[in-house]
Amino acid sequence: MDKILDTFQVEDTHYASFANKTKISIENGKGVYAYDEEGKKYIDLTAGWGVTSIGHANPVITDALLEQGQKIIQNPNSGATYSPSRSKLISLMQDILPENLTRIFFANSGAEANDAAIKLARKATGKLNIISTVNSFHGRTISTVSATGQDSHRGRFNPLIPNHIFVPYNDIRAIENVIGDDVAAVIVEPIQGEGGVNVPDPDYLKNLSDLCTKNNVLLIADEIQTGFYRTGSLFASDNVKIDILTMAKGIAGGFPFGAFAITENVHDKLNIGDHGGTYCGNPLGCAVAYSVISYMQDNEIWKNVQDVSKFTFGKLNELKEEYPDIIKDVRGKGLLIAIELIDNDAASSINSKCLDKGLILNVTHGNIVRIFPALNISKEEMEEGLKIFENTLREL
Repeated sequence: MDKILDTFQVEDTHYASFANKTKISIENGKGVYAYDEEGKKYIDLTAGWGVTSIGHANPVITDALLEQGQKIIQNPNSGATYSPSRSKLISLMQDILPENLTRIFFANSGAEANDAAIKLARKATGKLNIISTVNSFHGRTISTVSATGQDSHRGRFNPLIPNHIFVPYNDIRAIENVIGDDVAAVIVEPIQGEGGVNVPDPDYLKNLSDLCTKNNVLLIADEIQTGFYRTGSLFASDNVKIDILTMAKGIAGGFPFGAFAITENVHDKLNIGDHGGTYCGNPLGCAVAYSVISYMQDNEIWKNVQDVSKFTFGKLNELKEEYPDIIKDVRGKGLLIAIELIDNDAASSINSKCLDKGLILNVTHGNIVRIFPALNISKEEMEEGLKIFENTLREL
């Protein structure tokens, strides 16, 4: 216990406190399980907020880290020199990205990818206004905070970057009313993640894409949380014309990595020096991302996502019917799931009690429990976690 208390004391005393931290100290993990410093076992249904897409300490990742780390981690002159590791990943990405997205650039995070997408959309079009949606979340840089449609994030920082317009999510008419000659791009999450796992109508993205094309406006799909099979398909915006696609989280299974892909038309309007970055496309990150994406494809991860998703929604909807005074709604797609509880107190109590029982959940917006585990979680492992959740409901 002294070891854990020492960890708590050091972090509480010297680490910048930008979050209300959960009093557990995780030392290692395996698959969907995590273990604290005393060896207590937890079922992790958060995947590091959607990041550890193929589980903790997957040998595919550790092997890639070791193999590439023994060669070179960072190129001389960074991205200004060529890299076989980067080239290998680019080739793989070209096989899986929509055909019109012919150019790709690698970043360190989703916020960086979105920041670049907004910046480059303005440069490519010569226009300033960016349309975003209410309850969206696009990152924590000052640029992406400015594009985030939540007052809780925007209200604490001034001055924000101007020229952002916000409209209700899943409302094409609202976008029609504000789109015009002064709009560079619309940035949208195919499913709002941090905003509460809000799923739009089936034709929302297609109608939005058509509207953008009609008005000569770029469409930026923020697939930071939904991409790489999180919702079942490779990207939640599949079969929709996108001009800029941003990616991160599950792309590298927990290694800090992101990317954005653009059309040749957008690329032609950009110049040398318009973007860059010291670590962008570093050989180590590229090697890990290649190993993760290859693992997903080789193991047909989408089939497991679909199977476990069907099982999970079935069980959660049963619990919704059994506990209508606690569970208000169950929604989502694939393994991006929200359980909206009746109030914040219920969510806080359930989250705390589940943690005591060895289940790690995520609560957003006070009363919404998010479940987004590793994509290779088994039905048995999911059932184990849901049993803890069910027992906690019963206690309430």
